[in-house]
Amino acid sequence: MSAKRSYGEACRFAHALDRVGERWALLVVRELLLGPKRFTDIRNGLPSASTNILAERLRELEQGGVIRKRKLPPPAGVSVYELTEWGEELEPIVTRLGAWGARSPFPPDSEEIGTDSIVLALRSLFDPEAAGRMVATYELRLGEDVFHVDIGDWEIELHRGAAEDADAAIECDPGTLAAVLTGQLPLDEALKSGALAIEGGKRAIRSFLKLFPMPEPCRLEGAGEETLRAVGAAS
Repeated sequence: MSAKRSYGEACRFAHALDRVGERWALLVVRELLLGPKRFTDIRNGLPSASTNILAERLRELEQGGVIRKRKLPPPAGVSVYELTEWGEELEPIVTRLGAWGARSPFPPDSEEIGTDSIVLALRSLFDPEAAGRMVATYELRLGEDVFHVDIGDWEIELHRGAAEDADAAIECDPGTLAAVLTGQLPLDEALKSGALAIEGGKRAIRSFLKLFPMPEPCRLEGAGEETLRAVGAAS
């Protein structure tokens, strides 16, 4: 293991944070939840992380057994990073943490969102009750990245790559999809402006969007509006 800070406790929670608690570590895990990536792809998903820090986190996660590096067979012949079986067990933790963060009383300072981040947000926001017995496949075309979303048996499955037979498709950038999901940008307005295009009909897309309701922000008990603004500004 490389020399890095440790909580130095036998507590399993502290031990877990020793493995994935460093800055950018869990975001690296997030970037790999939908499949292997090259270093440059991970870097593109985490533009605020310096190359040196990202390389250090990858090395630590690999040494810690969370990820592994392997070389793809010819003709690709490039090296990629992927989660180990143990690392894949972080998926529900990352998903639940995302759902918890969606209820934050303090909105994010930045409006930018990465491609994998918005796709994984669908899992965090997914409402099984809203889906019910619905069975459908949707394709998301987010710039150069394509994903398909399978809905069935009150569950959601996310996959990288095009769908074989999608019921409907959405094409836009990640920020536009985030704005439509959160209600900041009405679907009709996004379509009219050309920021978003669809295939399969507006009704099918509306049914899709209803599966991901935004939760109400958590209220801080006893905190007035001035307190909320002050704490938000300091965070």
